[in-house]
Amino acid sequence: MAVISKPQHGSRRRPEESRASILHAAVREFANEGVSGARTDAIARTAKVNKALLYYYFKDKEALYGAVLDQVFGGLAQSVREALSRQQPPSERILAYAGAHFDYIASNPLYPRIVQMEMMRAGRGRPAQFERIVNQYFRPIFTQIAKTLAKGFSQGEFRQVEPMQFIPSMISVIVFHFTAAPVLRMMSGADPMSPYWLGVRRAAVLDFISAALFVKASSTPMARTKPLRGKQGAAR
Repeated sequence: MAVISKPQHGSRRRPEESRASILHAAVREFANEGVSGARTDAIARTAKVNKALLYYYFKDKEALYGAVLDQVFGGLAQSVREALSRQQPPSERILAYAGAHFDYIASNPLYPRIVQMEMMRAGRGRPAQFERIVNQYFRPIFTQIAKTLAKGFSQGEFRQVEPMQFIPSMISVIVFHFTAAPVLRMMSGADPMSPYWLGVRRAAVLDFISAALFVKASSTPMARTKPLRGKQGAAR
């Protein structure tokens, strides 16, 4: 009697699953080791595929890294574009954008490391990937935010700010919690990535942006509940 074997994980018969497994493993490897330190054999081992199959989907490590960048920034772009495209007043769209950006990073905590490393890599004179990312993802998002700001200016919802200065400042407020998480953990003794503290920080981010931009008081002020001591304040 013939034995029917199950499709092996990482088989070319299931290309989407194999590719997704490789990308998932690659995100962790690049985040932990950087581009130069990342090893394709480690990625293949974590993804439970053989190295030949990895190169079947990605011709070399640089191509795999480019695919990781597309996953990181492509997912973010999709999330924030949806928020910025809503049929809402400009103030609500800006808060929806900030919330979507924050939530996306909170759901993908390894991504800030990759973003930081790519910016440092671009600063050392290897900007090919970064130029593509800027043109494909950063510039369209920036343009969409700038248009939302312009509409808010014309309708009297926003203070007159310089978009080229305000937008990077807003993004910095959104991502700082994640890049500084190790320091925040040591300073507070709490886990900054716990659901409780992420909720507190998210509310604070929206409150800060509202205070910096809105002419009128924010309709979504910072959460009234202060961080609690004991179980919630120290253990989380």
